[in-house]
Amino acid sequence: MFERESRKITLPPTENQAIWLRQGVGTRLPLILLHTAWKMGSGQLHYSVPEESQHGTFVGRIAQDLGLQVDELKPRMFQMESQGDGDYFKVNEQNGILFVNSRIDREGLCGKSPICTIHLEVIVDKPLTVFHVEVEIADTNDNAPVFSVREQNLAVLESRVQGSHFPIEDASDADIGSNGHITYKLSPNEYFSVEEIKNYEHSKSLVLTLNKPLDREVSPEHHLLLSASDSGQPTLTGTVLLVISVVDVNDNAPAFNQSVYKTELLENSAVGTLVIKLEARDMDDGINKEISYSLSNLVAPNTKERFSIGPNNGEVRVKGAVDFEECTAYDIQIEATDKGGYPLSGHCKVLIEVLDVNDNSPEMSLKSLSVPVPEDSPPGTVVALISVSDRDSGANGQVRCSVRPSGLPFKLLSTFKNYYSLVVAEPLDREQEAEYKLVVTAQDQGTPSLSTSSTLVVPIGDINDNAPAFLQPSYTVFVKENNPPGAHIFTVSASDPDVAENSLITYWLDEKLWPISSYISVHSESGKVYALQPLDYEEVKLLEFQVRAKDAGLPSLCGNVTVQVFVVDENDNVPAVTVPVQEAATLLMVPMTAGHVVGKIHALDADSGYNAWLRYEMHEGSSGLWRVGLYSGEISTTRALDEAEGSSSHSLLVLVKDHGKPALSATATLGISLVTSVQAFPADARLPRIGGSPNPLADNTNIYLIIAICSVSSLFLLAIIAYMALRCHCQPKEAVMYGPGAATLVCASEVGSWSYSNRHSHILGGVAGDSSAKSDLMVFSPNIPVFAGNGKQQDLLCLTFYDYYPVS
Repeated sequence: MFERESRKITLPPTENQAIWLRQGVGTRLPLILLHTAWKMGSGQLHYSVPEESQHGTFVGRIAQDLGLQVDELKPRMFQMESQGDGDYFKVNEQNGILFVNSRIDREGLCGKSPICTIHLEVIVDKPLTVFHVEVEIADTNDNAPVFSVREQNLAVLESRVQGSHFPIEDASDADIGSNGHITYKLSPNEYFSVEEIKNYEHSKSLVLTLNKPLDREVSPEHHLLLSASDSGQPTLTGTVLLVISVVDVNDNAPAFNQSVYKTELLENSAVGTLVIKLEARDMDDGINKEISYSLSNLVAPNTKERFSIGPNNGEVRVKGAVDFEECTAYDIQIEATDKGGYPLSGHCKVLIEVLDVNDNSPEMSLKSLSVPVPEDSPPGTVVALISVSDRDSGANGQVRCSVRPSGLPFKLLSTFKNYYSLVVAEPLDREQEAEYKLVVTAQDQGTPSLSTSSTLVVPIGDINDNAPAFLQPSYTVFVKENNPPGAHIFTVSASDPDVAENSLITYWLDEKLWPISSYISVHSESGKVYALQPLDYEEVKLLEFQVRAKDAGLPSLCGNVTVQVFVVDENDNVPAVTVPVQEAATLLMVPMTAGHVVGKIHALDADSGYNAWLRYEMHEGSSGLWRVGLYSGEISTTRALDEAEGSSSHSLLVLVKDHGKPALSATATLGISLVTSVQAFPADARLPRIGGSPNPLADNTNIYLIIAICSVSSLFLLAIIAYMALRCHCQPKEAVMYGPGAATLVCASEVGSWSYSNRHSHILGGVAGDSSAKSDLMVFSPNIPVFAGNGKQQDLLCLTFYDYYPVS
């Protein structure tokens, strides 16, 4: 640093520098040495400039000295701030030179402080760096010693002995060092001389010393000129006229037991607080002994505004506000005057040291803030830069920063002097907390401690780290068959906790398992599922597919859900009669007993459940001689028939209905002829007749019996084979689209319509003696929640059909 400063001096001087250099090497060399000493002792960079320097005066090549390139000042957002009031310096960003911007009055800026520095903070970005620069303001002898008055009046008893001292007002010089060092000289006379007496530590009093006893009758008044000169170059001088009146008679002045009193006082002491009690004594008697106390006329006006003394008791009390940050000590001249005809006065000095009280809260300033903070920011990322300060001194001015509440993913780090960085301490997740409210507290170390708090809002920036998710892994939807094309059957909805485009979701079908685009489509924005064509329960009973949801983030994320669409059967198929198809004829021999089964109607229904559950009824008008089984379809006699009723024929009309709503029905016609003996049959008779065609039968009863036994045995064997095939067929298998097949689950909604059954048909009728006929056993199961076509949940009543086969 010293070598750099030396190089600066050898540069061609500017006009202001030339004037300064012309003051002589003797003045410049001490400044250089003082400047070097300061740079070695404090700060990162130190400069010195004389006070009263004109605008544009060169101070230093700050960019070069800080190790910065001139061409990177602007890109790195170079800025310089002064910690105090005033904009005394600026930096030319074209060449990196620090120069004087405005006139600097050292005395107005620092008063009598021996060191006067202006603290600058240089902040550059990329990376964020703070430099501390101190510019020392060198004193010049621009202030002459001055006295507060042009004339001082003193009254001196003629009885005062040789060597007596009389305090007089000293001169003040706003400069410091040799420029502020004052020497006094009194005009030539034989009675008085002037001298400085050291009272206490650095406190001095200027007194007038009596060298020869006075004689009022010879010279009642003396006029002396007191000169005060400083030690600057050039020397400046101030004068005051001393008018000394010689007083007769009262020859004992009040005297204090000490010439100087020292006491301490806390700042912010209440008005009326006792500082010290003074007492002076007068050896005279009577009125010449009575004493009145007062503040000397030499006391500064601002001191008189803060302290007062009781005229009769000598108590010095607080009169106004006492602030340590404004003044740390007071020097008060006290006068004790007796009440004689020619009052005499005694003097003492009270030194009041003001003690600092922690009465200033810390101050915080936000220098930079980088928000929002991306949620993927690594620990250590700087969020904010905060500066703190405290006007108090000592422990009262030492500040520590903290952040609350605890448990936040942020922490404060002390980076530079009086600077703290708020950094990321833990991983962030915007979906758990989108914004943090931090309270930054600056607390000093005083007693009691003072603190300042400021709320800092830190929003968290979103990244696409969440895939769209459905509320459940799969949905079950029930749709009635024969729906209109393009019907809305369900709506899938996924949610994404991200925001903006990261949460913008589109939907589409995943067709990897089965091409179902001809049946189902999904709206890409709303998630509505549409049936593109009417669904037929008899053709398709289940559509199973996956709907995928993708967000619009970069990169995009996906989620999927399985949708099962069960086609609900409606009663849209009429029962179909198989035997007889339209008409059948049967020859029966009489006599026969009541309840004799003469035949059985076979009918099928392509629907399922109740829609396929058939019942049989005799049509009105049919003969009362016959009846039909309600669910079996068996036709039997209602009473016994005898031979007298032989050779007669009957036409029966049977009505077959399902249990659907509305019910659908079909009819079957059966012709029955009664004969008395087998010989009555024609030779070419064929019983029964189906659709008008002959149906050959055996010529005797034994043939019918053999055929019946063989049929029953064959049907029983077929039943066993069908049962084993059904057991193998019912093993679970993976499929996406289902057609007709056997199953057992039948569900009905609140309105009573059957929602699902894999039974394509129920064979509830057959010929007499058919042992392979099935019966249905319905078992009620608890209600289960499902989703209807409108997306609402409803309860379904479920029935389970179990097929069983009679053994005997």
